[in-house]
Amino acid sequence: MKRRNFLKATTLAGLVFTFPQVLSANNQKATKEIRDTFSLTGNKASIYTNSNVKTTRIFHITDTHLSLDDERGGTFKEFSKRMAGAYKSNTQFETGEQVTTIQSFEQTLQRAKEEKADFLALTGDIFSFPSEAAIEWVSEKLEKTGIPYGYIAGNHDWHYEGMIGSSNDLRKTWTEKRLKPLYQKNNPLFASYELNGLQLIFIDDSTYEIEPEQLIFLKEQIKSDKPFLLFLHIPLYIPGRSMGYGCANPEWGAKSDKNYELERRDQWRKSGHTETTFHFYNEVFNAPNLLGVFAGHTHQPAIDIKNNIPQVVSGHNATGYYTSIEINQA
Repeated sequence: MKRRNFLKATTLAGLVFTFPQVLSANNQKATKEIRDTFSLTGNKASIYTNSNVKTTRIFHITDTHLSLDDERGGTFKEFSKRMAGAYKSNTQFETGEQVTTIQSFEQTLQRAKEEKADFLALTGDIFSFPSEAAIEWVSEKLEKTGIPYGYIAGNHDWHYEGMIGSSNDLRKTWTEKRLKPLYQKNNPLFASYELNGLQLIFIDDSTYEIEPEQLIFLKEQIKSDKPFLLFLHIPLYIPGRSMGYGCANPEWGAKSDKNYELERRDQWRKSGHTETTFHFYNEVFNAPNLLGVFAGHTHQPAIDIKNNIPQVVSGHNATGYYTSIEINQA
C-alpha cells in the first residue's frame, strides 16, 4: 500500500503513534520529558505528554470562508465579487445536509461550548475577503462564547482580488484597517498563549513565507522547553504533498504558481523561498518540545509525521468541520 493511501486509511479508521524514546543525543532527554503519544480518529486528535499539564481541549477552526457583507463593502465589489459568490452552500461533514458558512460557524461555536472547549484556535481564511461586516460578526460571536481564542490570517482574509500591491503590503494594510480587533492587541504575525501548562503558538504564514522576526520568535519558544502546539494557515512542506503544503516547499515559486491570474494577485517570487523560511522549517521539525503542528488552507483533512512530529491539516469549516484537540498528561 502506498504511503499516502496508508495515511488516508489510518486517518479514517484511527491512527495511534507512540513517540520513540530515543531519537538522538541532542534531543533524547527533552523528548522523554515532553512527548508521549499522538492519535487521530476522525476529527478528534489526542495528545499525551510527559509534561505537567492539565487536561485541555482546543477547537481548531479554519477556512470558514464567510462572505457576509453590507453597504460598506459596495466600493470593493470589484475586488470581492468572485469570492463573495463562493461557498454559498456546503455539504455538512457529519450530516450531509446543505449548510451556509454562517450556519457552519455558529454550529461549531455551539459545539465548542457544549464540549467545554478551553480554547479556540482560528487559523485563517475565516473570511473570503476582509469584509467589515463579516469581521464584526465573527468578533461578536467569539466574544459571546466566553471561550479564549487566538487568530492568525489566511491568504484570503486580507486579499481583495485585483487590488494593486504585494502580498506583504496588502496583508499589512487590511490587518490594520479591518482584521486588527481579532488579534486582541497581539502582534498579528506571531503570538503565544499560555494555557494549562502549554504554550499555544500562532504564526502567520499566509504569504507562504516566514519573516525574520517570526523565526526569532519561534526560537524563543523552543528555548523555553515548555510543551507547545504550533498553529499556521499554510501547511509546512511534506514530500509527496501538493503545492498547498507550500510553506518551505522547495518547488514554490513562479513556475509552480498556477492560480495567480485567477486570484488576481502578484505571482510568487521567481527565486523561490528565502533562507529564513527554510530555517524556520528546520527549527520546527527539530523542536524537542513541539507536540504537533495544526494548519488549514487545503480544505482536505490529513496527517503527516516528520521527525516524529505530527502535522494535522483540518478540513474546511465551511462544511462545519473542526478538529478537536485534547491534550493530557501521560
